[in-house]
Amino acid sequence: MTNLYSKFQTEVTPKLKEEFGLKNDLSVPIIEKITVNVGVADALINKDVIGKVTEQISLISGQKPKWTKAKKAIAGFKLRQGDVIGVKVTLRGKKAWQFLERLIRVAIPRIRDFRGISQSKFDKDGNYTLGLTEQIIFPEIEYSKIDKIRGLSVTISIKNTNPEKSKRVLELLGLPFKNE
Repeated sequence: MTNLYSKFQTEVTPKLKEEFGLKNDLSVPIIEKITVNVGVADALINKDVIGKVTEQISLISGQKPKWTKAKKAIAGFKLRQGDVIGVKVTLRGKKAWQFLERLIRVAIPRIRDFRGISQSKFDKDGNYTLGLTEQIIFPEIEYSKIDKIRGLSVTISIKNTNPEKSKRVLELLGLPFKNE
């Protein structure tokens, strides 16, 4: 599949089995899916924005994103039920591992003033959510073709885990955490 997945199988899995006392390979925490989500509030005013964001996210992820719609109307925000307010894409299997490898090895080192990612973004199930402030850290996006810098959130869902095990898996895969 990818270099990161082969590293996971050859190096990370044996270390995790040893550290946590796991006897079976199937009980080792593994990345189940990666979800990339972008909120687009500008889409209420300018309908062309959602098309541009869809194109950018499809370049980043390698898969066409799904439009997310408002569940209920909010008059204060001039939002109606069913209005498109964002895009999201769920990556599984080979595409998830490829995306994670590009995120760790290419995109994160391109973040300005980077000092590591926060260790406090794990939920109770061990899933990690990383907020990125700029989509231009991905080399697939041409700076000259973007209309506005937008943030996105990347959620890494890990199976058979808790926050402690998830953190260890991501550390062994090469995600640079802050020393907090």
